[in-house]
Amino acid sequence: MKVGIALNMLQKPGLSDAAVLAEHMALGDLAEPLGFDSLFALEHHFTGYAMSPAPTQLLSYYAGRTKRITLGTAVIVLPWHDPIRVAEQIALLDVMSGGRCLFGFGRGAASVEYAGFRIPMEEARPRFVEAARLIVTALTSDAFEWDGEFFKIPRTSIRPRPISHPERRFYASSVSPESAEIMAKLGFGVLVIMQNEWPKAAQDIQRYQELSSSVGHAPRPPIILTNVSVADSRTEAQERAERYLARKWDSIDAHYHFSDGHLATVKGYEFYGGMAKTYSKMKDEGYRKKATEFYVKIQVTGTPDDCIQQVAELRRLTGLDHLVTEFAFGGMPHEQSEINMRLFADRVVG
Repeated sequence: MKVGIALNMLQKPGLSDAAVLAEHMALGDLAEPLGFDSLFALEHHFTGYAMSPAPTQLLSYYAGRTKRITLGTAVIVLPWHDPIRVAEQIALLDVMSGGRCLFGFGRGAASVEYAGFRIPMEEARPRFVEAARLIVTALTSDAFEWDGEFFKIPRTSIRPRPISHPERRFYASSVSPESAEIMAKLGFGVLVIMQNEWPKAAQDIQRYQELSSSVGHAPRPPIILTNVSVADSRTEAQERAERYLARKWDSIDAHYHFSDGHLATVKGYEFYGGMAKTYSKMKDEGYRKKATEFYVKIQVTGTPDDCIQQVAELRRLTGLDHLVTEFAFGGMPHEQSEINMRLFADRVVG
């Protein structure tokens, strides 16, 4: 099984944005020497939630600094981009890295990001589908033309041509059932950000794979993203997880504004409207504590032996073959993040 890391670049009070990026990029530089198999870059814009606006650009930096690890996006949000530019960026990164990339795509759920890119959120789903199909066509055809709802493209070609069929390593982050159906039909693998009980996540993954099979695609094992808190003492690991994962609630709602319920009325995002009740209750300390305890329970937390057993159980339930971990979350001090990462590398991965 492959084990990777993801860099989330959350703002920290008292630190400049450049200092926060330097901390995360230092963790990125440790990935290959510590024996991790992959490094993933996120995409977010306009707030301090995750200051990573250009995943392929960030991964190009690491392509030149590494020899072995897989470089992945988690995710490129297709409705915000010209798909021709995305296809070019993928092809160039494929060549520069010697074909050691995989690409996750999503459609995004933050209205602040859609507003900043002047894209109507109601168009997110059809834009995603058209852009995804167009990118696959652009990467697999020496020359192509396109006449779609959003994009009209005269006969053209992506140069440089990719070298390793990156379109065979496309994954999609799918939260809502409607998205899952669309992405399975495209033949994409599934990338799961762990935010549900593991048996429920396993059911969603199985449903996705059944959908893929039903339209003639061979289902691939999922990629799963999770937070990790590992320590020699179970108490220390638990306390660290609770302290810093509790802070995620504020950063999530400050970015997505789930608590105000606005997504319930946006076409294609009705599923997210259901989160309003959950997030609006976070001001109540008792509810927040329970929510944090639940969230910690579905991540990977404990002693090295605990983590080995939890990863084995997650693999048994979901069939995953690639686990992507975050060690620096919720504004955790950099020194603690590095200790967290090194211990996991030494005693869990090693």
